[in-house]
Amino acid sequence: MEDVQRHSVHTLVFRSLKRSHDMFLANQGLLPPVDENAEKIRRSIKARDSYGMVFDDVKKMQAMKNLREIEAGPNPPPPGTADQEMNQTNENAVVAYTDSTITNRTQQNQQNQLANIIKKSPSMPKPKWHPPWKLYRVIAGHLGWVRCVAVEPGNEWFATGAADRIIKIWDLASGQLKVSLTGHVSTVRGLAVSARHPYLFSCGEDRQVKCWDLEYNKVIRHYHGHLSAVYSLALHPSIDVLLTAGRDSTARVWDMRTKANIHTLTGHTHTVAKVIAQASEPQVITGSHDTTIRLWDLAAGKSICTLTNHKKRSPDNIKQWKCPDGKFIQNLSGHNAIINCLAVNAESVLVSGGDNGTLHFWDWRTGYNFQRLQAPVQPGSMDSEAGIFSMTFDNSGSRLITTEADKTIKIYKEDDTATEETHPINWKPDILKRRKF
Repeated sequence: MEDVQRHSVHTLVFRSLKRSHDMFLANQGLLPPVDENAEKIRRSIKARDSYGMVFDDVKKMQAMKNLREIEAGPNPPPPGTADQEMNQTNENAVVAYTDSTITNRTQQNQQNQLANIIKKSPSMPKPKWHPPWKLYRVIAGHLGWVRCVAVEPGNEWFATGAADRIIKIWDLASGQLKVSLTGHVSTVRGLAVSARHPYLFSCGEDRQVKCWDLEYNKVIRHYHGHLSAVYSLALHPSIDVLLTAGRDSTARVWDMRTKANIHTLTGHTHTVAKVIAQASEPQVITGSHDTTIRLWDLAAGKSICTLTNHKKRSPDNIKQWKCPDGKFIQNLSGHNAIINCLAVNAESVLVSGGDNGTLHFWDWRTGYNFQRLQAPVQPGSMDSEAGIFSMTFDNSGSRLITTEADKTIKIYKEDDTATEETHPINWKPDILKRRKF
């Protein structure tokens, strides 16, 4: 038996490196071959995701076009030929006669129409001046992405939930931590504080919906029924009803006290990312990853309107709607990132937060973007961790609270030293602004 010659580790690694170099040197600059089947699948998925809502409409239009061609026959006359021949025969057969009274009436009608057109020309109201906002405080304490925030009705404290599975309650005036609540076994995605009871409601990716008694800081109720992660919850402002929405494509209506599932709102075909409750009609509004927004009749538990103006999952546009019929008002564009959250206060200041850490401040009535900010990341975090997940104004509307991917909570307030002279409105009326997208 021959002895195997032993070599050092350095020699063996060098030989392996040399063999790899010789093997791949010849084609290192070549691109991998294109798999046609994989490319077809990728394009079909992309088309279905972007334009799946209008595929059926295109097929119907094509079928109607084919039906018209069949009815016209194999040799249809050129468009306008029959009308031209009829007009020529009429002109040759009839002697033209003009009456001065008819001419005057025609001129008056044209003038009236022109005046009506001038009256109906689009008016672009000048936006109201708003002071700029600035970063006021940064609060650190969570060990994961901070996903949700809710302010107490008395405006004394606010609560946040994060990927570290902890709900933290902070003093709004000082920013100091008051209480930490543990009980969720996965990311906390939604919070709401009751205005009539000392209750805090939470939901998370562990499919749990909890009711916390804030006098004892303990869970007193669970609401079971969701089949997957629960992403959003809301409280009805006038009745004891809790609404939740999640990844199982449903929104559920719960009796706050008896824990009974009153309604299961079905109709969305993808994750329901947000649910909102209000006292006026429609009392329930949901937004989904299927690119639609639905307005619901709370008493009947049925959808009364579906808004389909969004082409995708709101990647960079904000759309304004008018309740209760869901009429489209205008489109607000300017973001260059996915928009995660919106907040509006009583002073008609709308704020939008992007996935890249950008904050855009808008005048709600006119859609004028009067300020843009980039949220700074805390020291030790990467620039890519600047995403804003949720935001809300406090009850006075003077402070904006944001929760972000760098594990911090940031509070913004208006700049008290700003005036209309130091920060003038740089606005031009956009008469040709598109109303629909």
